[in-house]
Amino acid sequence: MTLKLMNTYGRKLQKFVPLKKNTVKMYTCGPTVWDYAHIGNFRTYVFQDVLRRYLEYKGYRVIQATNITDVDDKTIRQSKATGRTLPEYTKEYEEAYFADLESLNIERAEHYPRATEHIDQMMALVRKLIRKGFAYQAEGSTYFDISKFKAYGRLSGARLDDLKAGARVDSDEYSKDEARDFVLWKGWRPEDGVVFWETAIGRGRPGWHIECSAMSMKYLGTTFDIHSGGEDLIFPHHENEIAQSEAATGKRFARFWLHSGMLLVAGRKMAKSSGNFFTLRDLLSKGHDPLAVRYLLMAAHYRAQLNFTEEALADAEKAVEALRGTYRRVKNIDAKGKQDNLLLQRALLREEREFEKAMDDDLNTPRALAAVHRTARVLNRAIDQGEVSRRDALAIHRLFSKLDRVLGIITEPTKTQELPKDAERLMKEREQARASKDWATADRLRRELLAIGIVVEDTQKGAVWKRRPQ
Repeated sequence: MTLKLMNTYGRKLQKFVPLKKNTVKMYTCGPTVWDYAHIGNFRTYVFQDVLRRYLEYKGYRVIQATNITDVDDKTIRQSKATGRTLPEYTKEYEEAYFADLESLNIERAEHYPRATEHIDQMMALVRKLIRKGFAYQAEGSTYFDISKFKAYGRLSGARLDDLKAGARVDSDEYSKDEARDFVLWKGWRPEDGVVFWETAIGRGRPGWHIECSAMSMKYLGTTFDIHSGGEDLIFPHHENEIAQSEAATGKRFARFWLHSGMLLVAGRKMAKSSGNFFTLRDLLSKGHDPLAVRYLLMAAHYRAQLNFTEEALADAEKAVEALRGTYRRVKNIDAKGKQDNLLLQRALLREEREFEKAMDDDLNTPRALAAVHRTARVLNRAIDQGEVSRRDALAIHRLFSKLDRVLGIITEPTKTQELPKDAERLMKEREQARASKDWATADRLRRELLAIGIVVEDTQKGAVWKRRPQ
């Protein structure tokens, strides 16, 4: 089967073939570390992780670079407001970002370049654009002249004739209605304080767009396979990346552009003023399972709009727990003397093919998840009827592990398997009570654990625990 992906550049479903036979080079837009990442951000990061994992499932070696934007308008403004240096301020939120990735079982990229550590690469790119006539200097800053790049707008659909060529914009983010020549290098201004670099074209700092072009090309080359981000980045960020990169190199920048859809919360755009704004940490502080959050974020097709609600999250927790329950049953099967179940094996093979067929169709995770749930139902029925042999059990375990290498929701990350201190103490006391055959105490401790959200199951291999669904 062949993987097909919807390329935003051209709006076509295209067969994916990397430049290099067995290697995929991929740039994924990462965080601006000015605050904790919200669940809309993580909708994109989870999609990018599923993409990476499925490419690996298909046998590709993935080389991924994800930027850390640690200098821009927002980081400078917020660091000044808190009285901290820019590195001190951004370090807190960078560390939080990586902790959140771990909670959501998101694989690490090979490269996490920080903008502040790649000023030389950015400056080289800006100077090249000046030499080639695509950039000009004015009032101490350097701007890209969009009128000189005739392909401008092909990603976003913006018409060059409608844009305000010759006018200039210094802000990092703006709308199509405000489109004009964008800043590559911002000349120093008093509001920047001590945030500046001395360069051949003057004191200042980079614009947001030049950061990603310089860092992606450093780690992935002038042309690479995939560039992705949320649909809100199509314009102006990704449009500007294409313009400045291709103007500088004369080569195609990224071959595939993939964008995830918007996340709504309770049917509305997420906003602090609306009271429907959530970071991942907000959800975890309420006791929600991070992998249920991951499940919900992939429950809709990545290009579709996703409506995040408390009810949907509760359903996701039940779905994840059901899959984990089946996985635990498989690991604890007593299959001595059972005959191989050929019907079961055929059903598993059929659902594995359905899973792959769905994922090959532009990462259709809703259909892929449906195949996994059908697999679980078939397995539970076979286990209930005692129709699973030892060989069947091994095959089932391999299949679940294989599919979860893509989904990342069944086998919990180590961090989420840690018991709270009070629960750990109660578990140890219960083990001692059971060893002494003090069943009354063991039952009491089981109830105490349940009261703090820990469900205990006694199996042939000992007691196992899980978090109670909310």
